[in-house]
Amino acid sequence: MGAPRIFDRTLYALRRARASESFLAVDAARAIAERIGGINRRFIRALNLNARAETHTIFAPLAKEWIETPPGSVDEEALPFAPESFDLIVSVLSLHAVNDLPGALVQIRRALKPDGLFLAALFGGETLRELREAFAIGESETVGGVSPRVSPFADVRDLGGLLQRAGFALPVADLERTTVRYASFDNLLADLRALGETNVLTQRSNRILRRDTLAAALAHYRANHADAEGRIAATFDVIYLAGWAPHESQQKPLAPGSAKARLADALKSTG
Repeated sequence: MGAPRIFDRTLYALRRARASESFLAVDAARAIAERIGGINRRFIRALNLNARAETHTIFAPLAKEWIETPPGSVDEEALPFAPESFDLIVSVLSLHAVNDLPGALVQIRRALKPDGLFLAALFGGETLRELREAFAIGESETVGGVSPRVSPFADVRDLGGLLQRAGFALPVADLERTTVRYASFDNLLADLRALGETNVLTQRSNRILRRDTLAAALAHYRANHADAEGRIAATFDVIYLAGWAPHESQQKPLAPGSAKARLADALKSTG
């Protein structure tokens, strides 16, 4: 039995292909680059998986040769790369919309050379909790039910466990929260479109959003998640994953289910 189809992967690929530059993607790429920069190692052949254009210059100095697949061009659930093709693989804000994430992580690990490094940033935790809550309240008040409008996001502990299940050595998952304040709801939607992160759930409603539903959702949003100046808050939890393809030179892995390690140690940092 295959993984449940939570996300419309075809639609997601189209949305990602049309996405524009996002400050959230830039921040995530810089955080990954900082982690790589602290490693006492020179990477030769690297893969930027479904690479956002704004990440190119950030990652370029960190490996001798980069293979970049444009956003939406490669399905993480069916990677077209031979085993042991890369000694570094990075992914910026896309793996959270994979239906079979355990399978995708296994394929990424297989594409790494022994002692190769995988680093990713993906949305998780309480990302967009305010938006989810507002739509749930708005629909409950106006149509008497709730339809899926905001993606479900994995917990940081679950993601650490998935790295172990996929066979990564020294797995680490850590979370960084950013609260962005927007002058208007339209500004929030513009950022989500720039990310390619509008609704791609397979169970999404095909009906046009009713005006009274939107009005009720916005009223709840402003009443519960706005500051004194009227700016609305949006939570973005970015989870950073790190794992190494196994190699005999590495320290022994932790017991299954722990997924706890100091990030600097796992990344073999010089700092």
